[in-house]
Amino acid sequence: MCSSDLSRPAASASLPSGSGASGGRLVPLSVARWAGRQASEWPLHSFLELGALDSAVPSARLHARHVLREWDLGDLGDDAELVVSELVTNGVQASRAMTHAAIRLWLASDRAQVVICVWDASPQPPVRMDPGEDAGNGRGLLLVEAVSKQWGWSPAEPGGEADGHHGKVVWAVVS
Repeated sequence: MCSSDLSRPAASASLPSGSGASGGRLVPLSVARWAGRQASEWPLHSFLELGALDSAVPSARLHARHVLREWDLGDLGDDAELVVSELVTNGVQASRAMTHAAIRLWLASDRAQVVICVWDASPQPPVRMDPGEDAGNGRGLLLVEAVSKQWGWSPAEPGGEADGHHGKVVWAVVS
């Protein structure tokens, strides 16, 4: 399921779940709070729900690339795609471990920066690892930290952006 409304005012994000053009899934209400701004300051937003499959990662990356080009933010594309790849990869792994079949990606922008949010089914916080030089994985959050202005996570709000599912939302701001 893909719902992308590239120009709808973010004030729509304050509508109750189930209202609006895409079933209340335009932007998590907490996006504005994470970045310390009012929802109206994030006028651009997009939502994509994907299965917790390996193919979700390139699909999410392609979605982010196209949305950022549409928003005339192509210069943020490489860093945003890297962050999307890492957060979606982690989300897919976490949702699979919880036997949940989906992950959710939100993008929001104030036309100068983009907030990337990924929901997964696991309530466990993301763990920033310090892998050895020979490790083949474990560098995802280090990369997110390196290319983003800030990042963090919060438990999913019951009845909120995760449609009543538990889990968490991991987010990053790229500018």
